[in-house]
Amino acid sequence: MHTRWTIAPEPYDSPVAAALWRAYYTEVSDRWYLLHEGHTTAPAELEREIAAVSGVELAPPCGVLLVGRHDGEPAGCAGVRLVDAETAELTRVYVRGELRGRGGAPLLVAAAEEAARALGASRVRLDTRSDLTEARALYARLGYEETGRHNDDIYAEHWFRKTLVG
Repeated sequence: MHTRWTIAPEPYDSPVAAALWRAYYTEVSDRWYLLHEGHTTAPAELEREIAAVSGVELAPPCGVLLVGRHDGEPAGCAGVRLVDAETAELTRVYVRGELRGRGGAPLLVAAAEEAARALGASRVRLDTRSDLTEARALYARLGYEETGRHNDDIYAEHWFRKTLVG
């Protein structure tokens, strides 16, 4: 059976975007709590943190949220937002666990890079944590170079950048 990925912009506040944000945040939060405190995120904290981040920075004209669908079903996302006239930030890169390893993440990042170019950016930056080893490996494989700190996010431990060409 042949499967296909499609990627298209999605309003940051759509039900699909909300469901993917919830899945993404739940996974990264639970991973952090399990590693550092031995338990998953408390339900009340999870709800508070999910609600606290609207995603409005991923709205046009300065941002975009892309949703990847695998055989038509929402399966992942990537967001990009302008930080300044030449720099975009890659965020919310996520693929549902059961679909990892099927080529969706590189497609989402490539689509985000194209969106960054369309927004006028000539470079992309991002941050991630040490425990998100899959993400770090993906970015390195896709030509991102690890750099020094570019923000004060208390959870960020690795910073990357890539110059966009073409």
